[in-house]
Amino acid sequence: MSWSGFKKSMNRAGTTLMQKTGQIERTVDREFADEEAKFKTFEKECQALQKDSKNYLDAMRAMTAAQARLADTIEGFYGSADKASEGAMAGHAYKRSVDDLDGVVGRELEQPYRTAISEPLGKMNAYFPIVNEHISKRNKKMIDYDAARSKLRKLIDKPSEDPTKLPRAQQENDEAKEVFDLLNDQLIAELPQLLDLRVPYFDPSFEAMIRLQCKFAEEGYEKMSGVQRYFEDSVRDDYAAGQLDAQVEGVLQEMRELSICGAN
Repeated sequence: MSWSGFKKSMNRAGTTLMQKTGQIERTVDREFADEEAKFKTFEKECQALQKDSKNYLDAMRAMTAAQARLADTIEGFYGSADKASEGAMAGHAYKRSVDDLDGVVGRELEQPYRTAISEPLGKMNAYFPIVNEHISKRNKKMIDYDAARSKLRKLIDKPSEDPTKLPRAQQENDEAKEVFDLLNDQLIAELPQLLDLRVPYFDPSFEAMIRLQCKFAEEGYEKMSGVQRYFEDSVRDDYAAGQLDAQVEGVLQEMRELSICGAN
């Protein structure tokens, strides 16, 4: 930071301190404050949306990876018992289906998801530091204007013996006000425009997200439907009626009757 910049920072810090103690009046612009609050909410929501969208893609990959590990284990269970049994064939079909689904995620869903959802979110979030820089600059110029206005009022209330001080203070006040008003008016005009553009900007990404989720669900249903043919048609009804629970409990009871599983 240059000496001039350091001096300005110190002057602004002094002005801010005096404003807190009520010695210098602080400019209050309700219209700007409302627009800034809306912008900050939008910024927070977009950052959360970017994080959540990444988490969704990671979760989709993690789920298919977990399915693949489950399929490996299940295929091993049934394959070691009787490779010609319906259970072994179902286990093998499940493994093949899960591998296919994992390939679909990597091949057909992941890159479109990044292109249509992750990248647009990243581009939108990249604008926020730029906008915040303008807001920060506006706030600094507001402090400069408040200091110049306070100085002018003091000279008006208590004139100086130096006749050049008042005109110079008036000029400093006018210049500071002009710079502040320019930045303030620009932000008040353009912040609502930025927020108004959020819906048409995110519309394609929202549509793409729905379509990709639908594609993932359809692929999963299609792959798993191929495995269902290895089971009896009555399995679903048996499960709803509680009969499968009874079968599981019967097998558990047989396990308990084994010496190695029974109570001592």
